[in-house]
Amino acid sequence: MPPAGPLSAPFALATLSFPGEAPHPALVRPDGRALALPGALDDPAWDGPALTVRSLLERWDEVLPRLHELAGEDSAQWRDIADAAVHAPVEPRQVFQSGANYRQHVIDLEVAHRPADDPRTPEQARADVAALMDRRAAEDLPYVFLGLPSAICGPHDDVVLPPECAKPDWELELAAVIGRPGYRIPEEAALEHVAGYAIANDLTDRAAVFRRDMPAIGTDWLAAKNAPGFTPLGPWLVPAEFAGDPADLRITLALNGTTMQDESTSDMLFGVPRLIAHISRCARLLPGDVVLTGSPAGNGIHTGRLLRDGDVLESSITGLGVQRTRCVAGEAA
Repeated sequence: MPPAGPLSAPFALATLSFPGEAPHPALVRPDGRALALPGALDDPAWDGPALTVRSLLERWDEVLPRLHELAGEDSAQWRDIADAAVHAPVEPRQVFQSGANYRQHVIDLEVAHRPADDPRTPEQARADVAALMDRRAAEDLPYVFLGLPSAICGPHDDVVLPPECAKPDWELELAAVIGRPGYRIPEEAALEHVAGYAIANDLTDRAAVFRRDMPAIGTDWLAAKNAPGFTPLGPWLVPAEFAGDPADLRITLALNGTTMQDESTSDMLFGVPRLIAHISRCARLLPGDVVLTGSPAGNGIHTGRLLRDGDVLESSITGLGVQRTRCVAGEAA
């Protein structure tokens, strides 16, 4: 198994499978040990072989104190996580994705694609777009769309690039995972609904984003983002109390060892509370739902280097571990 990176939190949740065993929810500690949670929670009403991370999140307020207790106990049941396969930590029912949510990223986009006859210098154009982004953050709404749970894969799984995917690109993102359900959640209460945070890479086929046959329709996120395995998630689900300030985390992605994205989540136009408040005005959030918060500058489409067979992506976010995936060319149907 590729290294999952150091865990700085006292504990986190994972979905693991040891040799000969089915995937199961587990508690992981910074010492590299894992405890299978089925049978360990001492409550037959919601414990058992069918236990999943999502079912734990459905009773998050009840289960969290018991997880604290288990993390401090030592027994023969703790095993070396290096012997396990690491899967996506949770299987969500809904995936909400935020676009154009990093200030510097959007400024770079607008300046790079301004009309050829624009009389402004690049510096003037940048200042104008920066002012526009500040107004947008103060006055406008986040841009959010839906993804498919079937696109989620494990943090170390190979990413298969379909042959029809002409311009595959990376988008490293902070993922907020919902614990408490809610509808029309006030912004000031939004973080109370977050169980924890994880790393996500929201891969995109840039060539499929806009429909050439129906330009007035706009973006086609179904075709662009939802191939199987296009959303590696994990390795860990770190409880919110241990994850630090979601508005001040370092987010870094390297392609074959070269850093491509390196930014702070402080560059978000709309932080996690505003995203959750906006989403919950449109839809009911459920335990286990994943909210992707947007990707910073440094995507391949702007550097001219898109993904290809054999590429290795290594991604990290402060305190949330390391995700390492290899790109593999898919076979034609």
